[in-house]
Amino acid sequence: MLSLAGGTPSPVYFPFDNLKADALVCDSFSTTARTQNKGALSWLWDLFSNTQVSTTPISIPKYAENPNEIDLAVSLQYGLARGIPQLQKFVQEFSRKVYKPPYDNFATLLHTGNTVGWMKAVTTFCNPGEGVLTSEWTYPSAIATMAPCGIRAVPVSMDGQGMSSNALREVLAEPHPILRPHVMYCVPVGQNPTGATMQMQRKKEIYDICVEFDIIIVEDDPYYFLQEGPYILPYQRASALKESEPGDEEYLRSLAPSFLAFDYQGRVVRLDTFSKTIAPGSRLGWFTCNPLFAERLERQSETSTQAPCGFGQSLVTKLLLDWKFTGYLRWLKGLGVEYRRRRDFFIDCIVETFHIELAPPSQNMFHGSEMYLASAFIPSSVPDKCIKTHLFSFVPPTSGMFVWLKLHFDSHPKVGELGHKTLEMKLWVELAEAGLLVGPGSMFSANPSGASPSDPGHFRISFSYAEFKDLRKAVEILDRVLKKFYRDL
Repeated sequence: MLSLAGGTPSPVYFPFDNLKADALVCDSFSTTARTQNKGALSWLWDLFSNTQVSTTPISIPKYAENPNEIDLAVSLQYGLARGIPQLQKFVQEFSRKVYKPPYDNFATLLHTGNTVGWMKAVTTFCNPGEGVLTSEWTYPSAIATMAPCGIRAVPVSMDGQGMSSNALREVLAEPHPILRPHVMYCVPVGQNPTGATMQMQRKKEIYDICVEFDIIIVEDDPYYFLQEGPYILPYQRASALKESEPGDEEYLRSLAPSFLAFDYQGRVVRLDTFSKTIAPGSRLGWFTCNPLFAERLERQSETSTQAPCGFGQSLVTKLLLDWKFTGYLRWLKGLGVEYRRRRDFFIDCIVETFHIELAPPSQNMFHGSEMYLASAFIPSSVPDKCIKTHLFSFVPPTSGMFVWLKLHFDSHPKVGELGHKTLEMKLWVELAEAGLLVGPGSMFSANPSGASPSDPGHFRISFSYAEFKDLRKAVEILDRVLKKFYRDL
């Protein structure tokens, strides 16, 4: 058919004749931990000993010889909101093999990153004045996205695996001043900000409750492939680490399953993203859900963001088609090990700097987890006498990019006068003035009125970006400022 209906520019006038890049090979990072690590300085050795980089060229022409290949004439043109067909096909098969939805007609469609994906989901499924179930601590942009639409967060208490199934049932069973929420938002792996990871049994419990109360689950899972495993103290680590690369099936079995794996009713909308596995600037991810939801989300995309950026789509698609499914899995295995090294190094620095002991159950903020309590000896008002002071506690994350510190202000001399919330912000300012910027806990609170002055203070600290020497410097600043904060304020 000869179409003169659309206002599409001719690709002849696209100024890009060929898009080229040099991409890392899929096995650029080791999939086995390095057992020679015996202290913090060994990470410096790792940093300088792994200097060789292998790349493979990627080339995308304006016009492809084969109509099934990617070309710029199509990918840079106005396109389908669901994304270019080649990438559509890849993510469909990826979701089938990795997440294993129990129904065959599930659908996938691309979006421009999980935050936008959540915006489309919440504005599709919710009306102004309604509430959305969230963890009591959660991704602040998820709250900010729905606030202009008059949709509020309904916080649910957490434990060591994230959202508590018991607390969820209590929230849903109690009377609500507005309509009972019918949408739940959660980050189940490497939860932002706490780092908690939800295991199979907890997900089954939550899914069953959502069936009972007819709740749609929006599973925002950007850290899914950054599952690093339990933190092991340095002196125990060598004997616990595996020396051989896991096979594909063994690797997939080691991952906490998605809510999709239990979704026999089609009530899960999964958000995946390439932001943590390829590059956040690609602004590219995808939905996996039932076909009815997918059709509504596609209409939502057509009237908002339309198709994701053609440059990002074409480069990521070409890379994945070259790597294939097995190559992408190999890349993901290596990423998990790299982030484990970062997590281990950062917590090793804390263990070396502070006096660390296991927190008693009464002080454990996340029930069922192994929590570390960090202390230091602070000079007292009595000359030549120091008092052992509990400064903070944390649960070593098994996934993701963050360590969530609970600040122990109960022993601070001015806690009665100022309260926890004020002390949290005063300490945050002093750390920033000393050269260390962290996330203040109050910004992650899902409580509509914000954190109470009596709530414990928290900090979210990321180990994902900084060089190892800067991570060590950050712990040194934290140590110095905390001791001064308790002594001088």
